[in-house]
Amino acid sequence: MKRLITNITSLLLLAIVFSSCENRKFQTFTANVPIYLTYDDLRDAIKVKEPVPMEEPGKIYFKDDYIFINEYMKGIHIIDISEPATPTAISFIDIPGNVDMAIKNNILYVDSYIDIVLIDISDPLAPVEINRLDSILNYTLPPYDIEYPLAQIDNNKGVVTDWVIEDYTQEIYNNTQPWGVFYEYGLVDAMSSTRSVSSGGGDSYGVGGSMARFATFDQYLYLLEQACILKVIDISDINAPDLIYDNYVGWGLETMFIYEDYMYLGATNGLHILDLEFPDNPVKKSEYSHVTSCDPVVVRGNTAYVTLRSGNMCGGTADLLEVINVSDKSNPSRIASYTMNEPYGLGISGTTLFICQGDNGLVVYDVEDKLDINNNKLAEFPNINALDVIPLDDLLFTIGDEGFYIYDYSNLENITLLSKIEIGL
Repeated sequence: MKRLITNITSLLLLAIVFSSCENRKFQTFTANVPIYLTYDDLRDAIKVKEPVPMEEPGKIYFKDDYIFINEYMKGIHIIDISEPATPTAISFIDIPGNVDMAIKNNILYVDSYIDIVLIDISDPLAPVEINRLDSILNYTLPPYDIEYPLAQIDNNKGVVTDWVIEDYTQEIYNNTQPWGVFYEYGLVDAMSSTRSVSSGGGDSYGVGGSMARFATFDQYLYLLEQACILKVIDISDINAPDLIYDNYVGWGLETMFIYEDYMYLGATNGLHILDLEFPDNPVKKSEYSHVTSCDPVVVRGNTAYVTLRSGNMCGGTADLLEVINVSDKSNPSRIASYTMNEPYGLGISGTTLFICQGDNGLVVYDVEDKLDINNNKLAEFPNINALDVIPLDDLLFTIGDEGFYIYDYSNLENITLLSKIEIGL
């Protein structure tokens, strides 16, 4: 009898298994199918090589006599600008998944997909990886063809570096449409750069543009992630960097600018001001709301300058320069607003404001009279593509889809192009 019961139980289990197999449903569809880079390969990928041509430049950063230019998702060009009229590319660092960077002393901090990597650039000809924080960033996906859904992502296989459009079969569960992972993972932002300032104590800091999401300040590295999260990493000991703050601070965050112990975060719907009195624990002071749009920000004195751009993933229809009084950090208020022509990044030097306008070039204003900026245009360069700028010591470093430019603005009545490095060169 016991054997009979055992046999009956076995038959019932087999029936359940076959029934389950028969109930499984599969669907074949044309999709973005991921191409993976294994985690082992990712963490063995940083290599220094001879200079390579720029193809898709992203963010820019200045330190000492060098400009660091991100090659979107691929790495960083290092360019010697000790002679601004003859800039010389000296090396390229392969960094898969790199978009952002910041520098303190001789350490370059970069993202590499889900990792933060520390690179010693004491010798710009031979940078050396010295440390890495594994899996500190959220798993993100590169841009894909929105005409097709996403195939399932298996993050155990590594990071997604690219896509191939092909037929794909996957199991479905009570669904009639192919499921992607848009809501499960973030997307890597293409152009979303910052000015870092010295806090004394013998430390030296680099200078970035207005569209950064990384910054160094005091003994800390700050970074924005997933359009809403601020992370703080203690880098006082480069042999043991430590994530000490990881919090939601607002939605739609895009850019970071640090000025006089305050952090200004540009968001799609406003400007957030955080107090860095205690750098390890930023405290939100206020939020200034504006129309929905992309908005890098720079600050000089008690005034913040914000560009708002329409016709992009940020939404909105405004193309503006907003001038904001930030003397009271708890209650910022608008001073004036001016119509622009598709503005991107911007930079401020004294009372001179440089605004990038994409394919519409670069425009320069005197902003001493904040109520009459539009009538105080100093110069215009309509024949370049300009996305972000760094003004520094009478030199203007400009990056765009067509290459890297250096201008001399020591004479504002005669701003002069000194040199350029074009795409493909």
